[in-house]
Amino acid sequence: MARVALVTGGTRGIGHAISVALKNAGYRVAASYAGNDAAAQQFQVETGIPVYKFDVSNYEASEAAIKQVEKDIGPIDVLVNNAGITKDTMFHKMTKEHWDAVIGTNLNGLFNVTRPVWEGMRNRKFGRVINISSINGQKGQMGQVNYSASKAGDIGFTKALAQEGARAGITVNVICPGYIATEMVKAIPQDVLDKSILPFIPVGRLGEPSEIARCVVFLASDDAGFITGATISANGGQYFA
Repeated sequence: MARVALVTGGTRGIGHAISVALKNAGYRVAASYAGNDAAAQQFQVETGIPVYKFDVSNYEASEAAIKQVEKDIGPIDVLVNNAGITKDTMFHKMTKEHWDAVIGTNLNGLFNVTRPVWEGMRNRKFGRVINISSINGQKGQMGQVNYSASKAGDIGFTKALAQEGARAGITVNVICPGYIATEMVKAIPQDVLDKSILPFIPVGRLGEPSEIARCVVFLASDDAGFITGATISANGGQYFA
C-alpha cells in the first residue's frame, strides 16, 4: 500500500509543488492550510489531494487534524513541515506580537505537528520528517530577526531529532531554500530583483518550487535511508553552509 504523506502549508507556493510531486511519486497525500479557503478548495479540485484546515501554531488543533488525516487516509509515514509565515520589520520596530506569531508558526509548529506522528513512526520503525527552513535561517537577514531565528531553530530541531529517530528507522532532514519563484517573491518589483537579489545568486536566476519538491521526494524515498540530520542548501550558490 502507498505511503501516506502530510504536507503542512501544502496548497500554495513551495508546498503546492511538494504535495503534487509526492502524489506523482505514488504517495497518498494530505495538504494542510491555515486560512485561504478559496485557494485550498481550488487546489483540491485541481489536484485531487484532500485538504485539512488547521493552525500549526496550535497544538490541540494540530493533534486533532492529524487524527482526522490518519482516520481518512492512514498512518502518516512522511511529514513535510512546510508551513511558515513572515512578519518582517526592523528589530527596533518589532512587537511581541510580530515575534510570537512567527515563532509560533515556524518553530513551535514543528513540535505541534511532529509530536503527534512521532510515536506511530517509532512503532512502525519507519518515518520521514522533512523540514523546510530557509537560507535566512543559515545566514540571517536584516528585518527578519524573528523569521531568521525561527528558521535557525528548525535546523537545530532537525539535527537533534535525527539522532533520536535514527535507530527507529526515522530520518529527519531539513531543506533551506534560497529565493524561489513563488507568488510572494514574484511580487517583488522587477528592479529590486534585478539590482538587489539576482546579482547575488551565482546561477543567475530564481529557483523553481519544483526544484525544492524534487529534494523532498528524494529525502522521502527509501533511497535516502542513510541520510539523516542533513541540511540541504538549495539556493543557487548564494550561500554555502
